[in-house]
Amino acid sequence: MTLLDSFRPPPGLRVLVTGAATGIGAAIARAFCEAGARVHVCDIDRAALDRLVTQTPGITSSMADVAIEKEVDLVFDDVVGTLGGLDVLVNNAGVAGPTGAIETLAASHWERTVAVNLHSQFLFARRAVPLLKQSHANPCIVAMGSVAGRLGYAYRTPYAATKWAIVGLVKSLAIELGPHGVRVNAILPGTVEGDRMNGVIAARAAAVGVGVDEMQEEYLRKISLRRMVTADDVAAMALYLSSPAARNVTGQAVSVDGNVEYL
Repeated sequence: MTLLDSFRPPPGLRVLVTGAATGIGAAIARAFCEAGARVHVCDIDRAALDRLVTQTPGITSSMADVAIEKEVDLVFDDVVGTLGGLDVLVNNAGVAGPTGAIETLAASHWERTVAVNLHSQFLFARRAVPLLKQSHANPCIVAMGSVAGRLGYAYRTPYAATKWAIVGLVKSLAIELGPHGVRVNAILPGTVEGDRMNGVIAARAAAVGVGVDEMQEEYLRKISLRRMVTADDVAAMALYLSSPAARNVTGQAVSVDGNVEYL
């Protein structure tokens, strides 16, 4: 294998991507398929899952709420049945959570954000680790964090709290699983183009009482490169972290954000 070849994940990797019917998750699933991996995805949106599977032949799927333990167990039944094991877990599922001053937030919205963004990471890692320990293919976990996992984020406290917690989970698991040859890293995307970010910008504009265009310009001014990133930018990092070139990269929180200076 040449050095250049080492930057490509080996074909045949068995990969599970959570929350993968749309957005970053779908981009990651498609990227692994293009790299020759065997990919299984899960999502709560049946219609979106069906579209992804139709558009990307070879992907298998499970419908599941990632915050519910019994449904996660069923996903792993499907993974073992379709893939026969696991080499890479991409813990991608997440929600934006509520936007607003802390005193205005409903406890139920806080709890749902924590359940989807953080509790699901635990549920999937707990089931994936025994399979990853059996892998001989440079096994790894890639957890989807956020630039909000390294910066404070006013009016988005539930989201930021979960993303900071993901970094702590990753760094702890890297220590725990390193002796077993399992690597654990987080990707921290910044402002990612797409419908979800458009909704976040609109909600924050409403929360602070400014126009949507003004709020979008404010977001761009906070980025050193003055541009948003794409879902494919994030997918490229996931491929790298799963490649032989990254065999000694673990316990890291890698930003893909154009250098967001502040939130």
